[in-house]
Amino acid sequence: MTHPASTNSQSASPLHFRLATEADIPRLVPMINAAFLVETFLEGTRTDVERLTVYFRKGEFLLAEDASGQLIGSIYTELRLPRGYLGMLAIDPARQRSGHGSTLLATGEEHLRNKGCTAVDISVIEWRTELPPIYRKLGYVETGLQDFQPSQKLKPGVPPCRIIVMSKPL
Repeated sequence: MTHPASTNSQSASPLHFRLATEADIPRLVPMINAAFLVETFLEGTRTDVERLTVYFRKGEFLLAEDASGQLIGSIYTELRLPRGYLGMLAIDPARQRSGHGSTLLATGEEHLRNKGCTAVDISVIEWRTELPPIYRKLGYVETGLQDFQPSQKLKPGVPPCRIIVMSKPL
C-alpha cells in the first residue's frame, strides 16, 4: 500500500506501508529508541529486542518505508475487538515534522478498520503535554486516565504519572 508522503527537502517520494516481521526488529529498535529520546524520564532505552518481540506476539507493527526501502517510521497495532489500539508511533528523527506521523497514524487507523474495529484508542503519557492537542486535531478525544505502568524504571526523582487515553471512532 502506498500513500503520498508530505513533500519536503528530504523526501518527495511516496511512502510504502507493510506489516513488519520479526526480521525487522534489528532496524526497528534503534529507530524507535531515537524517536523516543525526548522521553527523558525513563531509565535506559524505550525498547529492545526482547520487548519488541513481546509486542509481535500481541499485535502487529506497520512500517513506513521510502522508495529505496529506508525505514521512515512505524506504529504498533493491536486488535481489542470491537476496538483497536495504536501505540509506539515512531518516526526517524531526521524525517520528523514532515507529516509522516499523521500519515502513518491514518494508515494504522485504516488497518484496524479493515480488521473490523469500530473505534481506536491511543495512550499518551501526561508529561507529553504537546501531544494531546495534535491528536485532538486528528479527531481524538480524551476518554479516561490510567496509572502509568512503565516497562522500565523511572529515573530517580521522577514522580509517578498517568496515561491519558484518547479515542476516535473509525
